[in-house]
Amino acid sequence: MSFMSTNGHVLTKKWKAAFFFLIGMSMVLVSCDSSVVYEENIKIDNNAWSSEKPLVFQANFKDTTIGHNVYINLRNASHYPFSNIFIFMNTTLPNGQLDRDTLEIMLASKDGKWLGNGLGDIWDNRILFKRNVSFPMPGEYRFELIQAMRLDPLPGIMDGGIRIEKATQ
Repeated sequence: MSFMSTNGHVLTKKWKAAFFFLIGMSMVLVSCDSSVVYEENIKIDNNAWSSEKPLVFQANFKDTTIGHNVYINLRNASHYPFSNIFIFMNTTLPNGQLDRDTLEIMLASKDGKWLGNGLGDIWDNRILFKRNVSFPMPGEYRFELIQAMRLDPLPGIMDGGIRIEKATQ
């Protein structure tokens, strides 16, 4: 299929690629999720997560009446040596109070198949951490994800992050 310009010339491959790129980007922008309040992912150096290098995120919340769903995002390579991962989630409230949760996240099923969405040997996981939680005071919250496995540094973990959405009733 060839594309004709307004003066009758056939558009080059370069122009075709630009055209489809713009169409694709338009579709992405239109499909953005308005319920997302905060999302950030951090690349892990050399795909080896050290327990001494927490992933740190800061988000500001003004309205204490709205419920939120909090997710943990993890991207692992297929050479990750375990079916699960233990993570400490530290949350520091604006007044300095620290809450710590210990999570076990399953990345593979019992039969060894990777969970999440995958392409090639990379797997993206979004795990619900807390449902319909409201932040008790306005201000800046600090979130830290710390790998808590015995193998340190932990190979095969490529990115980690958090996603906070408005909860739907």
